[in-house]
Amino acid sequence: QVQLVESGGGLVQAGGSLRLSCAASGTTFDWYVMGWFRQAPGKERELIAAMSRTGDNTHYQDSVKGRFTISRDNAKNTVQLDMNSLKHEDTDDYYCAVVHSVMIRSTDPEYDYWGQGTKETVSS
Repeated sequence: QVQLVESGGGLVQAGGSLRLSCAASGTTFDWYVMGWFRQAPGKERELIAAMSRTGDNTHYQDSVKGRFTISRDNAKNTVQLDMNSLKHEDTDDYYCAVVHSVMIRSTDPEYDYWGQGTKETVSS
């Protein structure tokens, strides 16, 4: 059973930075595409960043391009999301997720396992 645990959420001022981390256990980490999703109240979860198994391919939602960076350390079974120039509209619950896939997947139902989520609040 794959377990994902996020950390690093919290309160930050607009314009600030935050790093989210996700630690995986119970699996061979480099079999999986890693994704970061976020969800606002009453809305569906949306993919904001994803990275291929080897880290050579990434995908970003347009709203975070140039501000967020996804990275992974397969030796440590971790994936990070560095978020800079944060805006109030980045306030959401953030989730890491994995999918056993060769290609990056972009929708919620395609992902196999999920973390419990971490809340991020950006004050304006």
